[in-house]
Amino acid sequence: MYRNILLAYDGTREGALALREGALLAKTCGAKVVLLCVVPTPAGLAAAEGTYESAADKQFAGYKDLLQQGVVWLKQRGIDCVAKIATGEPAPIIGKIARESEADLVVVGHHRRTFLARWWSGSTNAYLSDNLHCSLLMASNPLGDDPFEADD
Repeated sequence: MYRNILLAYDGTREGALALREGALLAKTCGAKVVLLCVVPTPAGLAAAEGTYESAADKQFAGYKDLLQQGVVWLKQRGIDCVAKIATGEPAPIIGKIARESEADLVVVGHHRRTFLARWWSGSTNAYLSDNLHCSLLMASNPLGDDPFEADD
């Protein structure tokens, strides 16, 4: 069904749901997996010049650690992946990496926000649903490890 799955992972609860649900699909389909962490670049940090570099370095290092934790979690469940980290606006970056990796499914978590918050910052999922050239799964199913252990 799916041959190439892109899992967008940001370390949040919603990102963990996407990782888990995407991993189960990948295992079921025997799909290749790209695990992606996008380090967002807040506009306010760019104006801070000298302190920006230090803050950005710390933020990047934190996301790099998150990515490694995701890789380890996948490997523990028998799933090999290609790990990627990128900096920028999450939605366009996810779309770009999906095209580059020839993904036929992108799995993301869904962050519930108020109408005002969505209006102010836009919606990653809305952008992706309008701009991806493949299927999009917004994961929200809280899975345990039982489905992974059932195959062993």
